[in-house]
Amino acid sequence: MTDENAQATEPSREFSLQRIFVKDISFETPNSPSIFTQEWKPESNLNLNSNVSKLDNDLFEIVLTVTVTTKIGDKTAYLVEVQQGGIFTIRNFPDAEMGHMLGAYCPNILFPYAREVVSDLVSKGSFPQLLLTPVSFDALYAQHMQEQAQSAEPATH
Repeated sequence: MTDENAQATEPSREFSLQRIFVKDISFETPNSPSIFTQEWKPESNLNLNSNVSKLDNDLFEIVLTVTVTTKIGDKTAYLVEVQQGGIFTIRNFPDAEMGHMLGAYCPNILFPYAREVVSDLVSKGSFPQLLLTPVSFDALYAQHMQEQAQSAEPATH
């Protein structure tokens, strides 16, 4: 079989970004203005989550939720949550690769946008700038898959 015939039998893969949008934003400063009078030694907690919705045959909505809770002692300075959405066309990828595309590749594209929104909201709340460090969604996806594989294994005695 020639290369030309092989290409004819395998449909070409297609990946494209259709739209990026902010789906939901929340910013709370439950202890303001008194929190501004305290020494700024914050502790922040970052939580990431992604959700996939199939819109059409090859059209997917991916929503990356980024939640940051920052406290000074036991008082919450601020809580910010951003749901950064994207609509992607993903066509003719093998099933083995689709999970990675939806669970790692697409969230990796969305994260810089969510990171910028979080930084802007924190600054507009009159707090020092917050720059979230880059995240390896590939590593998070691999860890998630490993945890799923371990929980699926039957217990041996």
